[in-house]
Amino acid sequence: MLKKWLNKMLPSGRSSKKAESKTVIPAERHNIRAEMLSFAAENVIRRLKGAGFQAYVVGGAIRDLLLGIEPKDFDVATDAMPEQVHKLFRRSRIVGRRFQIVHVMNGAEIIEVTTFRGGAKVHQNAHGRIMKDNTYGSIEEDAMRRDFTCNALYYDPEKEEILDFHNGIADVAARRLVMIGDAAERYQEDPVRILRAIRLSGKLGFELSEETAAPIAESICRLKHEPVARLFDEIMKLLFSGHARECLKRLNGFDIPDDIHPLLNALRVSDGIAGKMTVLALKNTDERLRADKSVSVGFVLAALMWPELERHWKSNLQQGLKPVPALSDAINTMRETVERGWGVPQRFSATMREIWMFQPQFENRKGARPHKLFAQARFRAAYDFLLLRAETGNADRSLAEWWTAFQTASQEQRTEMTKNEAAARHEKTKDRRKNAAVAGANPSRRLWERIGNKGQQTRSNEVSTHGMKHKVPFYVLS
Repeated sequence: MLKKWLNKMLPSGRSSKKAESKTVIPAERHNIRAEMLSFAAENVIRRLKGAGFQAYVVGGAIRDLLLGIEPKDFDVATDAMPEQVHKLFRRSRIVGRRFQIVHVMNGAEIIEVTTFRGGAKVHQNAHGRIMKDNTYGSIEEDAMRRDFTCNALYYDPEKEEILDFHNGIADVAARRLVMIGDAAERYQEDPVRILRAIRLSGKLGFELSEETAAPIAESICRLKHEPVARLFDEIMKLLFSGHARECLKRLNGFDIPDDIHPLLNALRVSDGIAGKMTVLALKNTDERLRADKSVSVGFVLAALMWPELERHWKSNLQQGLKPVPALSDAINTMRETVERGWGVPQRFSATMREIWMFQPQFENRKGARPHKLFAQARFRAAYDFLLLRAETGNADRSLAEWWTAFQTASQEQRTEMTKNEAAARHEKTKDRRKNAAVAGANPSRRLWERIGNKGQQTRSNEVSTHGMKHKVPFYVLS
């Protein structure tokens, strides 16, 4: 229906490389009303206009409202300088390096206020990327500086008008993502726009226009010159867009070099347990986000990096370390890679470590240990990770089922479960010792060697050690 009335009021076609003349869309010709905005956004615009400045709601919020999607946040564009905005709102702060913006706090909501940007390009590095960009201009110049036509729409809640400078409303109706200006040049100015284009097209179900998609193949190598932390942030936006699997599918449609970011390499793994864990983790994340449930960045990263960690863990086990110390050492080995090579902030790597360290401890199901584990703050995330591993064949499904039953049981039932587990373990140990004792030609001597020669490495000791491998989680040895 949106496309029908838009086709009546606007001509079709893609935006040109030059700024088009402004088109004013009156209230009766679009579906957005002022009451659809948050109180904070309306208040910011009202005060800016009251002080004599221009002010509009701009960008993704207008695009989403046209599509019938409830915006998560509202951005405001104005001709007021950052210092003027900051002076006007007591609860505000100026942030940003390349381009200063103002965050206006209103209760729990933060409204991002940007000053109209000018057309001048300053402080580019050797690769053409803009390093500093504190130049201001008119609303026409600001519209030209935005990335996609669907994001260059300005809404005035007082007049309920939309200002469209690049035929953006028609592109929204056609579900087409179009870069403003020359796409190759825009990717050179900021290579991260490539990831942004893929994310938005996957999230919105838009198709990239031919002019927007064509330069990506030759421009994508520029991403390797971007700071690792900045790439990490953009990849996180993709993974937590609510449409991660679709975004990943579109991302894999391009030939991405291996030296861009390790996280992109991990996401491209499609076979084996690693591939299953990636797909399932992203599927669960998409579903939770669409259901408006909380998600954990640390959990998703723990799943993506688990295969590499497990390789280090297995190596430590083969060198004779016990499961928990072996895992702890593997995590410490990966720490620098995770925080520096991947750009993962410490607050996320700490969560990952806690989730990982829980995994071998799930094997201990006797005595007071299960009760202590269950009482820890990170238990739920670690348990969910165990379920993920069990579902992909990386952990014993019966182990996951036991912990599921433990959570729903009463205190008396939990105590009984741990007693039964201890008794079962004891019987298994007796059977293994018996089997080990009768395995050779002289069972009595082998038993004596195992008990008496504790420090001597004998064949009987080797048999005994092999017989006790049940203490090591099976998924480590698979």
